[in-house]
Amino acid sequence: MKIGIIGYGYWGPNLVRNFSQLSHCKVEYVSDFREERLAIVSKMHPTVGVTRNPDDIILSKEIDAVVIATPVFTHFALAKKALENGKHVLLEKPMTATVQEAEELKNLADHKKLFIMVDHTFLYTGAVQKMKSIITEGTIGKIQYFDSTRINLGLFQSDVNVLWDLAPHDISILNYLILDKPYSVNATGVSHTNNNIENIAYLTVNYQSGFIAHFNCSWTSPVKIRTMLIGGDKKMLLFNDLEPTEKIRVYDTGYNHKTDEEKQRVLVDYRAGDVYLPKVDSREALFSMASDFVNSILNKTKPVSDFESGLSVIKILEASQKSIKNNGKEIIL
Repeated sequence: MKIGIIGYGYWGPNLVRNFSQLSHCKVEYVSDFREERLAIVSKMHPTVGVTRNPDDIILSKEIDAVVIATPVFTHFALAKKALENGKHVLLEKPMTATVQEAEELKNLADHKKLFIMVDHTFLYTGAVQKMKSIITEGTIGKIQYFDSTRINLGLFQSDVNVLWDLAPHDISILNYLILDKPYSVNATGVSHTNNNIENIAYLTVNYQSGFIAHFNCSWTSPVKIRTMLIGGDKKMLLFNDLEPTEKIRVYDTGYNHKTDEEKQRVLVDYRAGDVYLPKVDSREALFSMASDFVNSILNKTKPVSDFESGLSVIKILEASQKSIKNNGKEIIL
């Protein structure tokens, strides 16, 4: 399979490197409008062709699939043109700027009998796969809450707010681990710049079952934090992505409660037990994602990070934006 990659910014070099390592595909071309970025491609990958015009990739009869790693506002037009010209498409997160754009691309892909997928790389990490296994096995019991913190200093974006930039990672993980469909969202945020783009935001995703998920995202934190707490009625799980080895901790910690009707109060009994550190696969997630993309096309199989995964993230982000602009109003999904 011959691949063309559009966009050689922050993530582009990683995409070229990993797709180049696959035995059953070849990176033919890389496109970027900056000559200095293309010079790096030519130096690092001398057999890969370079071009400033993405149409050289999209219109090429040699190319089977296109990987789009450009700003989100360009995704729809590039992906639509690629599909119209018979190319399978892989989009970086977030997949599109609106739900309508995503659904239009899916309809076009189905009509053309082509494959479209989104790169939610975190779903392929050993840590997320291990968390999925722990939850599926019932180790932590019935899931009660999901609490994510993804904060750091910068990089301020000019086209999307902090939720669109940082939250897709953890929303995709939430949707992968928790099979229930969310009911509604509430979100608040604030902009400390003149462009009215929120640099701090808080998102709550509500479920009719009573399960609740919360996201804290910021570009203005003096420290970098990447943590996720998942609480079950048996045990609790902590995921710290900044830990080099011990990324997951399972706490045999919890509480039991009963109602004292005579005194009209709730009595809570706390339990603190051992901490378990499961072994996590250290293989590069992006290589697994690239392999999944190519294999899904060749073998007509469903990938881990499929179109529905991308669409569900966009639905939550789009609703969160409406909620922020309406002072935190609950938006039904």
